[in-house]
Amino acid sequence: MLLVFENMMPHEDTSTLLDLWERYSDLLWEDSKHKEACRAYIDEIHRFMLFSGYKKFDNVLLDELTIHFRKKGNRNSTINRKFASLSKILRRHHRNGGLAHLPEFKKLPERNARIRFLTREEETELFNLLGKIDNHYIQLSRFLVETGARIGEALKLNWGDIDENYVTFWETKSYRPRTIPMSNRAKKVIKEQRVICGYKPGPFSTVSYAKFRNAWNLAKEQTAMRDDQQVVPHILRHTCASRLAQSGVDIKRIQEFLGHRTLSMTLRYAHLSPKHLDVCAEALNKLIH
Repeated sequence: MLLVFENMMPHEDTSTLLDLWERYSDLLWEDSKHKEACRAYIDEIHRFMLFSGYKKFDNVLLDELTIHFRKKGNRNSTINRKFASLSKILRRHHRNGGLAHLPEFKKLPERNARIRFLTREEETELFNLLGKIDNHYIQLSRFLVETGARIGEALKLNWGDIDENYVTFWETKSYRPRTIPMSNRAKKVIKEQRVICGYKPGPFSTVSYAKFRNAWNLAKEQTAMRDDQQVVPHILRHTCASRLAQSGVDIKRIQEFLGHRTLSMTLRYAHLSPKHLDVCAEALNKLIH
């Protein structure tokens, strides 16, 4: 009997990727749009493994997935996000003893694409059109471009999160709350929303994201920006960051204002703020030649 046990092959885990999602997703992700996006990535990878016959989570799978995603037109940045979801699940499964070896995840190089932001003229035109659809939409847009908040952060605001000069975003993408000062324009929006929505939980609690996005697209169709794929609601956050950089605000402060988890995310706007490098030229000027 002992010899039989010695010759038995070790148990092989036959869990599919969807099995692992069901097992670990609630542990690894809170309910959010980010979790929904990760589920879509996992579904896509699972279907690839199913139809291509891959059953092992190894480096060969990662190589084939990379080729597959690139043929679909995915950029390296998109592939990295998909692999991040896969890596998170596999690392947990490996930690729990269900996977002997982890594949070697290497982040693919990402190109820094040109950052699109709204000019003052584009903002005025687009906002006015939004206001004709629903005044709440123009108010939300003004608040977003003045605070750099993500749409979800603004929609979840309660009146208790706002005082005379500051606003605190508790439910953020990085799971770290942040408090920022409000510009005069943002304060004006909040003051007007108190009059209109004071009996509601928050200034934008009556706004549906889906309806706001649809209204945005309707307004955009009436402008010269109709074919610009980068002009989506998230451009308001880029616009805020770009204007801060152009005004000479240093990158570290912009990072804190926007709530970026890493400075590298904020450095995308650094080229718009050459003034923060003036100190380098001044230091060189002081040298004796």
